[in-house]
Amino acid sequence: MAAALDVISNGRLELGIGAGWNQEESGAYGIELGSIRERFDRFEEACEVLTSLLSQETTDFDGKYYQLKGARNEPKGPQRPHPPICIGGSGEKRTLPITARYAQHWNFAGGPPELFARKRDVLAEKCAEIGRDPKEITLSAHLRLDPERNYGQVIEGAAALAAEGLNLGIVYVSPPHDAAVVEPLAEAIRDSGLWT
Repeated sequence: MAAALDVISNGRLELGIGAGWNQEESGAYGIELGSIRERFDRFEEACEVLTSLLSQETTDFDGKYYQLKGARNEPKGPQRPHPPICIGGSGEKRTLPITARYAQHWNFAGGPPELFARKRDVLAEKCAEIGRDPKEITLSAHLRLDPERNYGQVIEGAAALAAEGLNLGIVYVSPPHDAAVVEPLAEAIRDSGLWT
């Protein structure tokens, strides 16, 4: 599905993946989440399988959760070696090491700049351990627009995180969702003079 979407979108796919956490959602689809350890073990295997299927002619893999022999995934999308992978989360034992190994984009779910900086540093350490340049990974964070539509607060939060190395802010709008918030938010960002 990811390869097909990459083809259809002419290379605009960014693939957000994770170990799973939403019990209500998984239960609705009859998916057994398993323990946190099982989820991360399965997720780590899935990352290896996925990147191989999206970039190699054939994939062989013999893991606990996945077994493939000469598996093909054709046609591949236009992005090489594969569409960028985004992994969100801040867990230092599993999430950040998996992010360092497989992701091109790390998403910080939100919090103060000091916490972002600490997690950023842990990610950089995990990259160094495997010989990867942490600058290859885009750093993003959630920025929440409150129901009162305090645009200044979003801009201040983004600026504080940007000072710690944030590359991309993702603004979450509180329900009820109203497209009318987009233009004033864009104007506030423009008028702040912080970004061009």
